[in-house]
Amino acid sequence: MTASTADAPPPVLRLPKRRGVELSLLIGAVLISVYGYAAVGLAHDDAVPPDVAGYGGGLGLLALLAHLAVRFRAPYADPLLLPIAVLLNGLGLVLIYRLDLETPGDRAATTQLIWSTLGVAFFIAVVVFLRDHRVLQRYAYLSVAAALVLMIVPIFFPAVNGAKIWIRVAGFSFQPGEFAKILLAVFFAAYLAANHNALAYTGRRIWKLQLPTGRVLGPIVAIWLLSVGVLVLERDLGTSLLFFGLFVILLYVATGRTGWIAVGLLLAAVGAFVVGSFEPHVHSRVQDWLDPFASIDAGRGPGQLAQSLFAFAAGGMLGTGLGLGHSVLIGFAAKSDFILATAGEELGLAGLTAVFLLYALLVARGFRAGLALRDAFGRLLSIGLASILALQVFVIAGGVMGLIPLTGMAMPFLAQGGSSVVTNWIIVALLIRVSDVARRPPPDEVEAGVVAPAPSLPEGER
Repeated sequence: MTASTADAPPPVLRLPKRRGVELSLLIGAVLISVYGYAAVGLAHDDAVPPDVAGYGGGLGLLALLAHLAVRFRAPYADPLLLPIAVLLNGLGLVLIYRLDLETPGDRAATTQLIWSTLGVAFFIAVVVFLRDHRVLQRYAYLSVAAALVLMIVPIFFPAVNGAKIWIRVAGFSFQPGEFAKILLAVFFAAYLAANHNALAYTGRRIWKLQLPTGRVLGPIVAIWLLSVGVLVLERDLGTSLLFFGLFVILLYVATGRTGWIAVGLLLAAVGAFVVGSFEPHVHSRVQDWLDPFASIDAGRGPGQLAQSLFAFAAGGMLGTGLGLGHSVLIGFAAKSDFILATAGEELGLAGLTAVFLLYALLVARGFRAGLALRDAFGRLLSIGLASILALQVFVIAGGVMGLIPLTGMAMPFLAQGGSSVVTNWIIVALLIRVSDVARRPPPDEVEAGVVAPAPSLPEGER
């Protein structure tokens, strides 16, 4: 071996950024959404909607702007997260437009498109301006304070459909609990990252469960009481289960002790049983779950849950086809809480399975990004954000299908709801940012010249 060969530096390897893969998947997601939009028009009016080009162009422009933000600001991000979000959002717009055709006096697709545009704008802002997710750890207690304010304010506003989860001012309404879930995920991740050793290895052992000291156990009990308080004051079973379930999942991830899962399930069951037995609104939903066809037996006709079950049954394996179902009979919540019934009826079990697989893949990629990180806060934040999506899908799908009592939550990206679609885009943006950090080449390999360097962070954000 010659001296020149021995002294030659190792060849520089460039890690694939997969932005071309992301762009190809985005094109496919937009085309599928446009095809669904055209299929609804053909089924309902025997003609392609005249604004199909505008719809496709608008959705494509939003997808392109989001892609450019990721390409230049998060080049190593997971290439599947953004296309899945675009496809789910596009399918949601198609389903809402389909239901608008049956309710000409209550059009929601245009408003949902505006909210989706705002959500993509927030997505771009997070990707561009948040260069390092670890910056959020500094604002843990500010996040929980803001979350508590957002959760408490709706109590002073009138109930909507039996639950006090909305703020309505001058014709404008939003659901602050949707934003609170992101802030709580930041706080939980920061708190558990700083105290995971105390939670796992200190305190008193009772049977096989290692209980932490009172100083670190206090916040756990406080979160349980807070979830029950939200349930009682706002009559919102879904938000309570989401907040408490998020904390229990992160507690298990931080400590690795399965006993916390058992404790969390026990506390959640006790709280749900007590409130479900004595709070009229929650109790009525439990009764509907136990006997969804009671309204038919009483001669009042099928209720919402019964109509939803009929829609799933009518869909069969392959569905009736977009625009050919009758899920609008569900009533006022067909575009929000029960929009999954429209997907089940018109896309069938095959289409519904595809939708659930998209959600599963979105959650799995979020978990993967978190597990690849070295810092505890980023790992818990990514898993927490992905768990929010997973819990929402489970709670909503379970309620609409009659597996668990119904809750008033929105299916991520699919259902009508401005606050929901905006916060879901923010969650995807944070997962994009975390996955970019997780897939960057390690600094030691960059210094050794093995891989090409990744873009460096500004001095103040490292």
